[in-house]
Amino acid sequence: MVKVVFLLIPRLHLLDLSGPAQVFSTADDLGFPYELRYYAEQEDIVSAQGVRLRAETDWPGAGPEDLVLVPGWRSPTLKGSPRPGRELLARLVEHHRAGGTVASVCSGADVLGQAGLLTDRRCTTHHDLQDELAARYPRARVERDVVYVADDRVVTSAGIASGIDLALHLVAERHGPAAAARVARDMVVYARRSGEESQDSAMLRHRWHLRDAVHRAQDRIDTDFAEPLRLVDLARAGGVSERTLTRQFVESTGMTPLRYQQTLRVERAEHLIGHGATVEAAARAVGFADARMLRRLRSRVM
Repeated sequence: MVKVVFLLIPRLHLLDLSGPAQVFSTADDLGFPYELRYYAEQEDIVSAQGVRLRAETDWPGAGPEDLVLVPGWRSPTLKGSPRPGRELLARLVEHHRAGGTVASVCSGADVLGQAGLLTDRRCTTHHDLQDELAARYPRARVERDVVYVADDRVVTSAGIASGIDLALHLVAERHGPAAAARVARDMVVYARRSGEESQDSAMLRHRWHLRDAVHRAQDRIDTDFAEPLRLVDLARAGGVSERTLTRQFVESTGMTPLRYQQTLRVERAEHLIGHGATVEAAARAVGFADARMLRRLRSRVM
């Protein structure tokens, strides 16, 4: 069970909070256990949209496997931003030092900056606040025009809806990109990525569509890409004919089901080779009979 502790700041944006909360709640529904907690320095919090929220004021605790996330608040500038107490900032630092992850959405990055967690780290925030964040924390390396940035278990995202992308990234990091794709599909959102390595995952890169039959076939391929998969079985998983699946798959992803499976195999093999495996061992691990096909596919632009 992974605990996600949301730090509620007065005048927080509802979507900064509800977007990531929905991602982790949906992940929990799909069998990836998460416990969501809501903490604030005062019991009653009024959101920027006028909704009143009730938070717990006793720190719920967070271990090394857990996440502490700070949603952003309504503010055209960081001047006059909320100033959390020293105890709360110390908890953030202690949590990160113990191996935990801290994250922020939009202006929430300012709280991480106050805690000193942006020092010598890459980070981002809403495009209207990027210059000010860089000026306020000169040792922070503010990345512009990205959806989110992850650096040494400090994960920051841009404005409002980007919190969903941040949360999907964290689900992918813990449970794999197929799990994040399932969550995104259930929420009917694009599994968008920023400039981080995980955006290159084919499992996510080819999920930018809303065809349910293709998603079901992709779920099967994502789970068993190292196994021989017959088109008839994929079509059965998608609930359509073989011809319909092939047509919709190409229209949705730009490739056939077989090419998609090969792409996943090569991607996984590249990862194994990058971590010291031989080409032959990597080929066998991803389902190829020998290394010849892997070498042939690696020479292509997948």
